[in-house]
Amino acid sequence: MAGTELTNVRSPRVKAARRLTKRAFREQDHKFLAEGPQAVREALRLDGVTLELFATAEAELRHPDLVGEAAGQGVPVHRASGEVMAELSQTVTPQGLLAVCRLVHQPLEEALPAAPSLVAVLAHVRDPGNAGTVLRAADAAGADSVVFTDASVDPYNGKCVRASAGSLFHLPVVIGAPVGAAVRHLRERGLRVLAADGAGERTLDDVDLSGPTAWIFGNEAWGLPDDVLAEADDVVRVPIYGQAESLNLATAAAVCLYSSARAQRLHRGSQAGP
Repeated sequence: MAGTELTNVRSPRVKAARRLTKRAFREQDHKFLAEGPQAVREALRLDGVTLELFATAEAELRHPDLVGEAAGQGVPVHRASGEVMAELSQTVTPQGLLAVCRLVHQPLEEALPAAPSLVAVLAHVRDPGNAGTVLRAADAAGADSVVFTDASVDPYNGKCVRASAGSLFHLPVVIGAPVGAAVRHLRERGLRVLAADGAGERTLDDVDLSGPTAWIFGNEAWGLPDDVLAEADDVVRVPIYGQAESLNLATAAAVCLYSSARAQRLHRGSQAGP
């Protein structure tokens, strides 16, 4: 790695990166921080997304492939002292690798393929850890896109980025869309819009999930407001077979998304014939 080790937490380079821990500055600079080897690895797989890489000497020894890949792409690589990395990190125990990345979200009109089959919509979701986990589950279930509405957490929040485990870089993400506008667009694209809510009269066992579907997931504490529920084609709850009072948002979202993905795969298989 070329260059002198960064040791001054007040240096312009460190301050420019540190400011990206605030949403207002992320939006102003059109950049965010991706921390840890998994996030850095996935960011480097997208051309032009990684703008800078900070790495401690220990991390350089542990992850020479990532440091080498960044350098090979022409990404400036800065060796950072432990003190500097602690200043930049948003975790208790920094992993020694942190990338400055350009924002990767897309407009709603450009985020979907020609024939979308599965979309997750986060409405009034405020907890970044839950939001990132839903994004990861949507990626794993093969969703076409994840929509963060204007009342939801910023997907570039450090905790959300970490919870997504790299999935932020895998599928189209939309941010800031009003719920009503998002629902209308998704419906126009042929998707049935289902709201996941514990107060739903119908359960996953009662609905046909084999067709193209958009799921709306709500706030961790109070679910979806009435005006959002009214936007949906149906309100569906995850059945509770045991004695648990409820499921948390991320778990319920994973169940809903995988139920749709499985039903769609089975439907496509039956249409293919013997």
